[in-house]
Amino acid sequence: MPKPTPMPEPRLDVSVALRGGVTGRAHAWGFLRRFADEWTGLPLQPEDGCTAAELDAAEAELGFRFPAALREGYALLGRRDDLTRQQDPLLPPSALRVVDDFGGVLVFRHENQGCASWGVRLNEIEQDDPPVVMEAYEGWVPFLDRLSVAWVELVLSESLLGAGSLYDACELPDGLLPDLRARYTRVDLPDHPLWASAACSPLRWYAAPGRLLRRDGVFDHSWVHARGRTAADLETIRADLPGPWVVG
Repeated sequence: MPKPTPMPEPRLDVSVALRGGVTGRAHAWGFLRRFADEWTGLPLQPEDGCTAAELDAAEAELGFRFPAALREGYALLGRRDDLTRQQDPLLPPSALRVVDDFGGVLVFRHENQGCASWGVRLNEIEQDDPPVVMEAYEGWVPFLDRLSVAWVELVLSESLLGAGSLYDACELPDGLLPDLRARYTRVDLPDHPLWASAACSPLRWYAAPGRLLRRDGVFDHSWVHARGRTAADLETIRADLPGPWVVG
């Protein structure tokens, strides 16, 4: 009997997996499980999440119950540093804090040098999947309309910017935009701001099988941050968009 033909190695296309956007919390968690499995080779395990006791203690310390989307995200991958703490880290439950500005914000993520923060406004904290705001160049601004979407963005950004040899970046002249749009599909995530600069906003994501790109800014010369699932995938991105790349 002939041996079965080996199945090809999976190469997740983020644009396909998120076609139509993040439809709800269950969709977000399912996507993040698949992303961790197929892009890192390390499927999410129960020990990768924070325990109910940790989250209960943080709630008791702050004096209110967290949104369902916050608890569920922490319970899924709150200990997976490779997915959540590479550039602008997720805070551990014990470090969650409330700042008094903007009417009170529960902060769950901050920029690595303390220049920006992400959080949920206290007047929306009772929602299961509330909007997320970001402290940026011009104060607190809307970031994404649901916390479940912000979890997806967090994992994509942290995986992208912390990818080491599988990461590269380049300034993308307008002349290369047709190549970007021809070879990569825009991911159905809403436009969202970059904390550092209005000129580099909004952020938009693009993907192809095994390849992930984030375009910062849409006017004049924008920047593209790229990650390949493998070194060969990254080389394909460099060839598709011919530089000048920072690393390669």
